[in-house]
Amino acid sequence: MEIDLSPLDLPEFAAGAVWLVGSGPGAPSLLSLLALHALKQADDIVYDALVDKRILDLARPGCRRHYAGKRGGKPSPQQPDISNRLIELARRGGRVLRLKGGDPFVFGRGGEEAQALEAAGISYRVVPGITAGVAALAAAGIPLTHRDTNSAVSFVTGYASGGGLPEDVDWEALAKGAPLLVIYMALQNLDKIARRLIAAGRGRDEPVVIVSQATLPGQRVIETTLENAAADAKRAGIEAPAVAAVGRTVRLKRAGL
Repeated sequence: MEIDLSPLDLPEFAAGAVWLVGSGPGAPSLLSLLALHALKQADDIVYDALVDKRILDLARPGCRRHYAGKRGGKPSPQQPDISNRLIELARRGGRVLRLKGGDPFVFGRGGEEAQALEAAGISYRVVPGITAGVAALAAAGIPLTHRDTNSAVSFVTGYASGGGLPEDVDWEALAKGAPLLVIYMALQNLDKIARRLIAAGRGRDEPVVIVSQATLPGQRVIETTLENAAADAKRAGIEAPAVAAVGRTVRLKRAGL
């Protein structure tokens, strides 16, 4: 059944504009109505590797699709090339939808694309999406915050563009200051991250949860400890995309909350 969005008075998707849209953590049911509106209007969709095909299939007939997937450790389009492609398509007069997994501005390089569009004089809009760090824990039945365990949470990426740990992350400060750590792109460097956190004072037996393919039919959740997280993830065959969470809050999953 087609959804009638007209009563919502959604903004016009003007010709020659670019919308940077978050498609959410994966499940099409978690797509926002504004994102769906963009899909129904776009002439060109430039989409990431983690965008579910079922979401792409919601686009209007005749919409042109342009793959721009970036996956760690695999040949991928360079970010300047993607930004230039957005500018090129917009200057042709199309309504350009840049469709990204999660939220465009949370470890999604949407900020870089917005800067490039601004510099080129291209009109753009940002449409938020549910970010994986929130969705993965919710899908696993774990509250992101709870007054009995944590009133703060820190989001951090575990993977830099070169494949190593991000150089601008102070892991010692995070270890001391964040009761709950939610780590995006955690798998490749999980052992290094665990050793950094333990060296900074986090307990070896501190609970960790790893959620792979969050919100999708293939979702997997494993519970482990900081010391054993990397080995347990490898033993279980956990694959990217995956989010890891470190902290006492993780235990609330077993409490059935």
